[in-house]
Amino acid sequence: MDTSDTVRHNGRQRKPVGSADRGGVARSNSETEETTLLQDSDSRSGSDAGEDGLPTVPPSLKGELGNVLLLFFLYVLQGIPLGLAGSIPLIMQSKKVSYKDQAYFSLVFWPFSLKLLWAPLVDAMYVQRFGRRKSWLVPTQYLLGLFMLYLSVTAESLLEGDGRHGPDVFAITALFFTLSFLAATQDIAVDGWALTMLSRANVGYASTCNSVGQTAGYFLGNVLFLALESADFCNKYLRQEPRDAGIVTLSDFLFFWAAVFMGVRETYRLLLSIVRMPTVFTFCCLLLTAKVGFSAADAVTGLKLVEAGVPKEQLALLAVPMVPLQILLPLIISKYTAGPRPLDIFYRAFPFRLLMGLVYALLVWWTPTVKQGGGFPVYYYAVVLLIYAIHQVALYSMYVATMAFHAKVSDPMIGGTYMTLLNTVTNLGGNWPSTLALWLVDPLTTKECQGPGSPSCGSPAEAELCAQEGGVCVTALDGYYVESVVCVVLGLCWWLWLGKRMRAYRTRAPQPGSAERPSDL
Repeated sequence: MDTSDTVRHNGRQRKPVGSADRGGVARSNSETEETTLLQDSDSRSGSDAGEDGLPTVPPSLKGELGNVLLLFFLYVLQGIPLGLAGSIPLIMQSKKVSYKDQAYFSLVFWPFSLKLLWAPLVDAMYVQRFGRRKSWLVPTQYLLGLFMLYLSVTAESLLEGDGRHGPDVFAITALFFTLSFLAATQDIAVDGWALTMLSRANVGYASTCNSVGQTAGYFLGNVLFLALESADFCNKYLRQEPRDAGIVTLSDFLFFWAAVFMGVRETYRLLLSIVRMPTVFTFCCLLLTAKVGFSAADAVTGLKLVEAGVPKEQLALLAVPMVPLQILLPLIISKYTAGPRPLDIFYRAFPFRLLMGLVYALLVWWTPTVKQGGGFPVYYYAVVLLIYAIHQVALYSMYVATMAFHAKVSDPMIGGTYMTLLNTVTNLGGNWPSTLALWLVDPLTTKECQGPGSPSCGSPAEAELCAQEGGVCVTALDGYYVESVVCVVLGLCWWLWLGKRMRAYRTRAPQPGSAERPSDL
């Protein structure tokens, strides 16, 4: 049989050991002997040479590293319940339970010693549609997560008891026994799966994954948990100020691992696969850079108005009339984003929002000239309110268009993760430019010393020297205005070159009776 054919052992498919014969050359005697050696590896695993005295080809993880890592991860998960079960006797001992109660709880560890009793059932009974191993692996994985979730709510109250009788040892034992039983059942399924998911040359890594993975899981569930749960350990090594409790509680630890068991790993794998899609990656890059042009207006304008003397409570009150507008705008704009090209609205609103950045800069420049005595006239607040309302129209047009597009292209199977990814990137695309804009205001600002003293106030030391010599530091060029112009220029360049690319993303109109699916993203 050619090595490219599928090798079967006891009715199970296994990956072939070698690669296909090159150029159709027949296999030599040494190759046949090598195959025989591989098939008899149980009895000859200690041999380093074939029957002809030539060294055998060492196993390679190329192409199977992902399977090995998955196997290791599954064994780590199996060690978590064992580690937690090993920590409970120490917690109960601190609550002065009897050794008879400790003996009852020790039954929790029996399933791993008795799993041979139901291992034949795991091998023989399965749903053909799901496969021999996944029929047991997936349900036990979710049941482990559900039991951990239930324990995260009840474990601490069971350990505390009712105040008169101490911990409810029977209930704790029953729950952790079930947890250990499920972990042992999963171990049977994973052990069998390891024999078929790895090639014959690499099947030895299964035992390595088993021992190392379960040891690591036990360490996480026992040593790490007890250390982080201990107030003394945390106060001594991890905190500067002592507290009465540890960093984590039993409930927190159980809840975290319940989430892991119930599929967080698969969701993160899907999330990574989404990000790796070229179109999605490009779209995320566009989202991360789209708001650079608005950063000065969004992040600095309000602070500059307060610096110019506008009371902050008055600025806050200006948001009240905007509430009805902010409610109506999405309802109105959604009529124009319901089609297959919602990002058209984003593209059209972009230059108007850029223009508002210059309007905001003019507003800040105009504000000191309008100030009368201790306040500002009514018409000033009316102008501010009008500018703010126009800005909100442009802002909400872009926001609703983006959210509509995210909703249209997200995969319904993992809609929460998909939407969260795109929305998170959108928020990050607004946060990092705002932070950078705030940070650059002072470096871009030019100040001069008026009066005797140093001609510059560029540093705190120079400003202090100017004040000591009777001078006054005045702003010659406010960095806010520099940022406003630079941001508008950058935003205009983005709109001209990258905005058209973003506008090109569209969604396919849904066919009757079918879910809407993206065509370009």
